[in-house]
Amino acid sequence: MKRIFDVSTAAAVLTVFSSVLLIVAIAVAIKLGRPVIFKQARPGLNGRPFRMLKFRSMADEKDPHGNLLSDAVRLTKFGKMLRATSLDELPGLWNVFCGQMSLVGPRPLLMEYLPLYSTEQARRHEVRPGLTGWAQVNGRNALSWDEKFALDVWYVDNQSFWLDIRILGMTVAKVLRRDGITAEGSATAEKFRG
Repeated sequence: MKRIFDVSTAAAVLTVFSSVLLIVAIAVAIKLGRPVIFKQARPGLNGRPFRMLKFRSMADEKDPHGNLLSDAVRLTKFGKMLRATSLDELPGLWNVFCGQMSLVGPRPLLMEYLPLYSTEQARRHEVRPGLTGWAQVNGRNALSWDEKFALDVWYVDNQSFWLDIRILGMTVAKVLRRDGITAEGSATAEKFRG
């Protein structure tokens, strides 16, 4: 039932919001340049990598040696707005439609984190990663890593269709309030170091 709900909802939202997707894509191209879509390998179900899609939200500013500048410098006002409204996440609906992600599940983190997880933390990969999840509606980036992982594993153990519906409703409220978008003292989230 979860997969049917994911596919039908992703298809409906992609169709209904196709004009919004086009407008955001044009705005990203004008404000931040190309590529418009940010693609990055992330661990999916059972840790298998997939290419996660998002609208680009950072500029490509580099230092004199060709190294990218910090997230705080590259995250523009426009990029912050995309993240605050979660518009940057809309292309992820294609990942949901293709079965690489679910609407609800633990957020897909970086591949480099995989060897750093404890056995319990790694259980977050027993389900498909989600566009939103239990950790997102209970603090998002304002949570510590331990708190996020505990909430992710709680979701794995307690997932149900009705819990997913509740999380989706809570997500809408969180987006409207713009809660927990960044970690305190950081432009995005602190790196996980194990």
